[in-house]
Parts: sequence; C-alpha cells; structure tokens
Amino acid sequence: MPVRSLFATRLYEGEVSDDALLAEVAHSIRSLAHDDEAGQRWSKEHGYAGYTSYASLNDLPKRDPAVGELAKLLTRHARSFATDLGWDVKPKFDSLWVNLLESRGHHSAHIHPHSIISGTLYVEVPKGSGAIRFEDPRLPLMMAAPQRPGSFVTVEPHAGLLLMWESWLRHEVLPGTGRSERLSISFNFA
Repeated sequence: MPVRSLFATRLYEGEVSDDALLAEVAHSIRSLAHDDEAGQRWSKEHGYAGYTSYASLNDLPKRDPAVGELAKLLTRHARSFATDLGWDVKPKFDSLWVNLLESRGHHSAHIHPHSIISGTLYVEVPKGSGAIRFEDPRLPLMMAAPQRPGSFVTVEPHAGLLLMWESWLRHEVLPGTGRSERLSISFNFA
C-alpha cells in the first residue's frame, strides 16, 4: 500500500549577506538597548534576559535608516515566501522589534497572533548562542499517539540567517551556553 505525506509545514531560509547593513543594524540595536528606557523597563518586568524593543518602539523602520532599509529587504523575502506557499496575497509589513539576548537568555514557546508571516533575522550570533526550535503543529492533537522523532526541529543561527514561517507555528529560543550577546530582529507581516 502506498503511503503519502500530508500538510507540510514550510520554513523559509534566506541570507542577508550585506555585512555593512548588518553592522549598521547591530550598532542600532546596541544604541536602542542603551537609550530606550521603556524597553529596558519592559524587559526587566517581563524577565527578558537582555533588551527588546517589543513593547516600546513601534516605528523603528521610520526612526532608523538602516532598519528602514532592512524592512524593505524583509518585505521582498516575505513576498517570495508567500508565493512559495501558494498564496495570492502580498504580505504587508506589520511590526518589527530588535532583540539583544544575553548569553544564557531564552524565550519560551509562543506563536504570533494577528499576523500571517513571522520571522527573525540574526544580526550577531556569537559561539554558544541559543538555537531556535520549532514544534510540530500536530502535537496538541495527537492524544494517545506515541512520541515520534521529529516533533521538534532545531535550527542553529548564524549572522545573516533569515528565517520566516507562518505565524501560527509554535517556536522558542533555547538557552545559550556562550558568553556574548546575540543580536536579532524579529518581525510580523499581516
């Protein structure tokens, strides 16, 4: 009897190889981490190990030219991913936030409601940085099924790596073992 696979989950993997742009964005992230008191406060109150502009700044592409240039690049990648998914839509840029994650920091499993594509661009990734892990979306529905291999897929980040996925895909950042900060930019498209 033939067996076929159904309902594949797609993960878009791209590269941003513009070292000058990545360096400008890294400088911007560090400057924001130093100057954004509201983001510092939110990060501390919510146990974020480092800094994120997630709840403090919603205009970074307009505020920072390097981030604005990056947002245009991300939009082109999102449109390419939407085409690969077979969607007849042009994803619209919705939100973007920067992250400076301390060496042993992590981010628990979550999804991104109210968007269709989410992703992360890794700007600086020192040795021992935490990986991103994606969860098989069928897990909550498997009831009494035995655990199977491949229920989680882990991707080791590197500088310039761009990942995009459908926003309903549950994911987490695993704790790192290194000593340096990992810089990234996360985003959503509607």
